[in-house]
Amino acid sequence: MSQPSPKPQQIPVVVLAGFLGSGKTTLLNHLLHRSGGSRIGALVNDFGAIEIDAMAVAGALGDSTVSLGNGCLCCAVDASELDQYLERLAQPSLGIDVIVIEASGLAEPQELVRMLLASEHPGVVYGGLVEVVDAAEFDDTRARHPEIDRHLALADLVVVNKLDRAADGERVLGLVRSLVDRAAVVPASYGRIDPEFLFDCRPGEERIGQLSFDDLHEDDPREDHPCEDGRTEGDSGDHPHHHAGHLHAAYDSLSFVSPDPLDPRRLMTFLDSRPEGLYRIKGYVDFGPYDVRNRYAVHAVGRFLRFYPEPWPAGGERLTQLVLIGSGIDAPALGKELEACRSEAPHADDHGMWGVLRYVRGPEEDLADPA
Repeated sequence: MSQPSPKPQQIPVVVLAGFLGSGKTTLLNHLLHRSGGSRIGALVNDFGAIEIDAMAVAGALGDSTVSLGNGCLCCAVDASELDQYLERLAQPSLGIDVIVIEASGLAEPQELVRMLLASEHPGVVYGGLVEVVDAAEFDDTRARHPEIDRHLALADLVVVNKLDRAADGERVLGLVRSLVDRAAVVPASYGRIDPEFLFDCRPGEERIGQLSFDDLHEDDPREDHPCEDGRTEGDSGDHPHHHAGHLHAAYDSLSFVSPDPLDPRRLMTFLDSRPEGLYRIKGYVDFGPYDVRNRYAVHAVGRFLRFYPEPWPAGGERLTQLVLIGSGIDAPALGKELEACRSEAPHADDHGMWGVLRYVRGPEEDLADPA
């Protein structure tokens, strides 16, 4: 059967949204410090495109911002103008690995997503919507901005931030989970989430195994992270950074490797039923006779799922390699479910890849279904 032509490597563009004071800037600052060597490009808040070294400090951007004039990104630019900013960040010479759009606290996430899906820039691809909410102020925020329910329903991953300040964090987490549509809900304080939830961290040195975690740097206990109102989250006197261990130690992960191809129907059944708490899936899938030319890179954040066909590396072993990341997941059970996706069928049937190909999309198809 006819298979899609492989596309050049594209830079994922992640939309980071949330109302004023939710902690978006703090979260972005955390990503900049803990990106594992990856290089982040950003469209920050109410400003234009800037290029940021992943290990730079968000507060040191200074005059490198370009004002959009009237503020809200989704009102200040259209899709063609957004392409101009993305063009600045997608230049191969910059070596950008991921682009994060930190939306204004008053931006409409759906419009930003639609602009990205309408982008005609061949070097970028939409990478999902992350909504940040303030757990301590969530009830008041919903009262002032009832549209937050709609934003949560659109999100692919929701970060429930500032749980350390919430008197009833578990209730807020439960309420947020009831408002999302299959999105992963990640609890957090001080915007500290594992960057691997959003993008692949580039290895800082040669390692065995492409899909293992980078060790994350421990925070400098003297470091204060700026909030969106200019304060620091450490201003209460309780420093958030006096702790030991790595951030990803709070999460569970499963590595799955198979020398046998996977059956596309079985894999899609697995992906369609992935459990709450499974935040991230990444890696490569071998579908064997269903496409002998290409492996399929898979990228899932919460409910967001995409496959990207690419030619097999010359001379390399053909393996399925997947990493699953989550909290409270039953890793052994998920491993058994993936084992059940193996296939030894020597031939492909005509319709077996239909479920997968739904998630190998062009701009027109994405516009019809932004989820």
